[in-house]
Amino acid sequence: MKKTYPILRLALAAFISTAPILSYAQPTPIYKDPSQPIEARVQDLLGRMTIEEKTAQLRHIHEGSILNDDRTLNLDKMKNIIGTLGWGAVEGLTLTGTEMARYTRQIQQYCIENTRLGIPIFTVSESLHGAVQDGATIFPQAVALGCTFNPGLAYQMTKAISGELKAMGVNQVLSPVIDVIHELRWGRVEESFGEDPFLVSQMGVHEINGYIDGGISPMLKVLGPHGIPTSGLNLASTEAGERDLREFYLKPYEVAVKRTGVNAVMTAYNSTNRIPNTASKWLLTDLLRTEWGFKGYTYSDWGAVSMLYSFHKVAADAEEAAKMALEAGTDLEASSDCYARIPEMVRSGKLDIKYVDQACSRVLYAKFKAGLFENPYGLPLEEYDAKVHTEEHIALSRRISEESVVLAKNDNNLLPLDINSLRSIAVIGPNANQVQFGDYTWSRDNKDGITPLQGIRNLAGNRLDVHYAAGCDLVSDNRSGFAEAVAAAKKSDVVLLFMGSASASLARDYSNCTCGEGYDLTDLNLTGVQGDLIKEIYATGKPVVLIMATGRPFSIAWEKEHIPAILFQWYGGEREGEVIADILFGKVNPSGSFCYSIPQSVGHLPVHYNRLPSDKGFYRSPGRINRPGRDYVFSDPEPLWAFGHGLSYSHFEYGDVRFNKNTYSLTDTVHIRVNVKNTSAIEGKSTVQVYVRDLVSSVVMPAKQLKGFAKVTVPASGNATAEIAVPVDELGLYDKNMQYAVEPGDFEFMIGTASDNIFFKKTLHVGEKQDKMEKKALPQAEVTPTAKGKSMTVRGIVRDVQAKALDNVQVSVKGEKGSVSTNEKGEYTIRATSAGTLVFNKKGYETKELEVKAQNTLNVTLSNKF
Repeated sequence: MKKTYPILRLALAAFISTAPILSYAQPTPIYKDPSQPIEARVQDLLGRMTIEEKTAQLRHIHEGSILNDDRTLNLDKMKNIIGTLGWGAVEGLTLTGTEMARYTRQIQQYCIENTRLGIPIFTVSESLHGAVQDGATIFPQAVALGCTFNPGLAYQMTKAISGELKAMGVNQVLSPVIDVIHELRWGRVEESFGEDPFLVSQMGVHEINGYIDGGISPMLKVLGPHGIPTSGLNLASTEAGERDLREFYLKPYEVAVKRTGVNAVMTAYNSTNRIPNTASKWLLTDLLRTEWGFKGYTYSDWGAVSMLYSFHKVAADAEEAAKMALEAGTDLEASSDCYARIPEMVRSGKLDIKYVDQACSRVLYAKFKAGLFENPYGLPLEEYDAKVHTEEHIALSRRISEESVVLAKNDNNLLPLDINSLRSIAVIGPNANQVQFGDYTWSRDNKDGITPLQGIRNLAGNRLDVHYAAGCDLVSDNRSGFAEAVAAAKKSDVVLLFMGSASASLARDYSNCTCGEGYDLTDLNLTGVQGDLIKEIYATGKPVVLIMATGRPFSIAWEKEHIPAILFQWYGGEREGEVIADILFGKVNPSGSFCYSIPQSVGHLPVHYNRLPSDKGFYRSPGRINRPGRDYVFSDPEPLWAFGHGLSYSHFEYGDVRFNKNTYSLTDTVHIRVNVKNTSAIEGKSTVQVYVRDLVSSVVMPAKQLKGFAKVTVPASGNATAEIAVPVDELGLYDKNMQYAVEPGDFEFMIGTASDNIFFKKTLHVGEKQDKMEKKALPQAEVTPTAKGKSMTVRGIVRDVQAKALDNVQVSVKGEKGSVSTNEKGEYTIRATSAGTLVFNKKGYETKELEVKAQNTLNVTLSNKF
């Protein structure tokens, strides 16, 4: 038997008790150590996760699942959904800014402190032109920003928006849109920077960098040739060859991925060349990741995964849709629940876990890259008022609006108006006394902005009599207001006509829209009886100024011929009324340029300027009414106004054009300097544009392509120098073998103020051999159900997958007679038992059944039925 030594044991115990605790503490996990490489942190965390935890990172919580009727956060629902797993993302698009700030902090805190691994969640919002939360600054719509031709403003805008988003606890935004759009019937024209891939790329890169520098993770949307839907219908299929895909529709995405630190990309709803974009391995893996080197995660547009079986019919059911999307490269699913089946599919052998690991690692990478593990909460709540809707942001919104207005026509210098020579003006039209902010914002209410009528009255004060009449609306054939409008015109010296379009406020008001997502047109004439009203006012003989307050181009051929002054204001943000008043009366000099070519009619589409030389007609013998011709018998192929067109109150002369040399190697940059002289007495801004044509190419190339531009401020009676750099690498094409190459030879450089207004041409020679770059071939979200006893009242809101409230949905209790209908806000109230099941049915939508499970509130998302 061994002897014991009590004193020795006591000494040993004392030593152990006083030894440094750190020597025996568990080491910090690699994924929690910010000094470790992101890839190592991702792999460490992934190795600790269960299949359920991995799947949860690929799913999205939508606000309807976790909010009460009064839009307060239901903590029990939230905890029931998140559990101990964590989650990929959560949104709150209909919340006010202050609500968003409170709830995102609560949700984020729960994910970090009450889940097993403490993985932060992406808190998601929209911010196409300002956060979509009530109370945020409303900036001009993307189409307006594109018309500024000023990428610096794009950066400033998203940098400002980032501060507001951080104050709301948002860390991931579904923005910017960088689609190149050639189908102008499509309602989403307003969301893009224009028809040209170079302009869109420049604006997109600056917006992305503004978000990133502001501490927000941006998301490119929506990947695919989104801007050429068949018949102009939203979600319609697209057909395009690989060369057009690469050179036009996907070019801004390539530029953004390669030149910025963006870590999120949204997949498109539609299909391309018969392959749904959300299930396109070529697009989401071969091109985006293998060729372009994208490391972040992809996010399905809302409901896009379920559309693989419900809409496109390429999958038999939700399980097959999940497999197709995940294997193609769609990492996180939004607004449908196909990915909920992943754990069981893995366990049954229907899905290789490597695809789950791959997708999860990408989501985690993006979260690490965004700094969420170290700074998950955004700004403290007490900083909200100092960051949201500040005077600085309002002023920036106004400045963008000022630079976006395009003066299209100004015969006999009718504008600017001289307030001292006028006694009265008429302000007429459906958009005269109505704000038009554009889709993807939180308001359509005049109290949240300045209408044109208000802006004009504020400027005029007591110096002018202002006679107002709406005249008509935007959508009906009601002419009952014509007489009042004509009377107002007759007793005025000048008539200001405000026509155009109206768009929805996201997930809020969708009434009487003629533009925006899901609001596509069969023609591009002014809607309703606006055109007839214009003709009635013109017939009075009064001088008329037409202001198009719109989100899309309209074919206003008659108006161009007859109305002496025409401006396009687009959707100009919350100070739009002040801006247009200042421009009309000369306090601000217009400097916008068209980012879209304006077509003569819908029959002239496509009308984008950078078309192939064969596509503008062969016979060059255009006809007119009563005088038929060739190409078009009664017209010509040209636009009403070309891309890049925009007038000023100043008069500019251009000269002393200098190039740094005449012959360039394949690694050179062409540097161009242009002197701009202002011969007028008013300071103005001029946009000098550089277009290039490869004079002899191995494949047919556009007659001209924008390759550079510079907007300069020129003092009254003064000069300014526009400096533009064009890397030779930008002059390449995809050859017969679909390899990118800058082919040696002569290139014509054209310098002008619009694509159809060239004032200088010079031929430059490039290289002696091809410089080919490696290239590979082209051609991707969720609600957890919400418990069972006795008789009770159940309430809720029914929405579609894009968060629009659905009216006239029939809600019934399964097995019982009778039903109730949702109102215009999608709300319903019904008596049921806690053990019952509610059935939701609406024509055109999938019928949905939900067990009550003793819940007083059941918010429902219905998917479209196709």
